[in-house]
Amino acid sequence: MGKKIRLVCGVGVNDADYPVTEYENGKQVWTCPYYRTWTGMLKRGYSDKLKKKHPTYRDATVCKEWHSFMRFRAWMMQQDWEGKELDKDILFQGNKEYSPTTCVFVDVVVNLFLTDCAAARGDWPIGVHWHEQNKKFISRCSNPFTKKREHLGCFHCPNQAHLAWKKRKHELSCQLADIQTDERVAEALRTRYK
Repeated sequence: MGKKIRLVCGVGVNDADYPVTEYENGKQVWTCPYYRTWTGMLKRGYSDKLKKKHPTYRDATVCKEWHSFMRFRAWMMQQDWEGKELDKDILFQGNKEYSPTTCVFVDVVVNLFLTDCAAARGDWPIGVHWHEQNKKFISRCSNPFTKKREHLGCFHCPNQAHLAWKKRKHELSCQLADIQTDERVAEALRTRYK
């Protein structure tokens, strides 16, 4: 009788021909970085617990090819991945599927810069909040270089405040694009907030 295969997140097959974790004295001391990235991706695609905690992954899926760890690993080995995070929607905004044609590795600062925090934003457009004391709309934008939120001004209309945010976001996005090593990521940054 054959060995029963235990699926990762109900879909993933760990078909590695080597140990993906190492233990010393019963404690895990190392996990293969390819395996760690693969399992994280599968959790974003198929873990109800993670999707409940992070609703932005609600509709995320993983292509069938990447249900195989070794296929995902072969793709990842060809990428510039060290110190970076797997991203599924910078190249194709709104994309929900992790796949070889839609994914790329990006710097952490790029990933944070592109996060829109829609759930925490409230009723106003992105980059805008209502200032009760001034009775005006305030526009702010996080600067990935200084790590500070920049005050962009006070406005009578939420759309004006949003346009100020969008203009500054585009300027910063182009500056980020200039320091990217992957031209696909650079192009996506240059056009995202145009």
